[in-house]
Amino acid sequence: MDVSAYAKINLTLDILRRREDGYHDLRMVMQTVTLADALTVEPVEGREGVMSSDLRYLPADGRNLAQMAAAAFREAVGRGPQVDITIKKNIPVCAGLAGGSADAAAVLRAMNQLTGADLSPTELAAIGGKVGSDVPYCVLGGTALAEGRGEILTPLPHLPRCRVVLCKPPFPISTPQLFSRVNVKKIVHRPDTPGVLAALEAGDLAGVAHRLYNVFEDVLEPRRRAEIDAVKSTLIDCGALGASMSGSGPTVFGLFDGETAARAAFERLRENYQQVFLCQTKN
Repeated sequence: MDVSAYAKINLTLDILRRREDGYHDLRMVMQTVTLADALTVEPVEGREGVMSSDLRYLPADGRNLAQMAAAAFREAVGRGPQVDITIKKNIPVCAGLAGGSADAAAVLRAMNQLTGADLSPTELAAIGGKVGSDVPYCVLGGTALAEGRGEILTPLPHLPRCRVVLCKPPFPISTPQLFSRVNVKKIVHRPDTPGVLAALEAGDLAGVAHRLYNVFEDVLEPRRRAEIDAVKSTLIDCGALGASMSGSGPTVFGLFDGETAARAAFERLRENYQQVFLCQTKN
């Protein structure tokens, strides 16, 4: 079975508090975009399933979220075949776009169809929560408010369809290191989450775009912050309604209400960056 795994962007990302278990409580507005990995999930008999991808450095054992998802599904329903999973990666890795979680969610959807289990999206999301914090959102997709570690989801009115330009600068950002640098009590600037929710309710694309904000940007190393800001400035200069970093980065995205401006930003960023993508929102 062939299935697509769609990336996500964070329209907002706020960190509310550090929990006693060491995790942080978050409040995020998430949006699915059409940039997607392509997966093939094939049942096999008489052996363990194997995973392969077109990126040699991706783990191809039980550490991979896609394989973890297949195992979690079998455990949850008490049946299901071993499967070979083949992934063609289009979503950049370690980019703040939930590529691994999207792959896991795609495997859950495929397993649901292959077995005829007929689980609801909510039931699949619950299984996904055992695999990773972003997997439940990736199962449900669309526009949603994510709270807790990201697994508590509230569907929101759809973001009006628009073009999205994504640009991943050529450096990694460590999510654990970013969290370690966050002092929740000293966060000065936070997303206007109520304003974003009101704009979504009104179908106001510009109102959402003008309120894009990610508190992680404020704790980046200065040279990383400078490059993130430079990409955002390029997007805005080319006509983006708003721009922000997604997740723990380093991918930056801009929202555009027209094809011409989005295409111009895409072409301009490609002069300096290899991983630039032109897509649109998906609900």
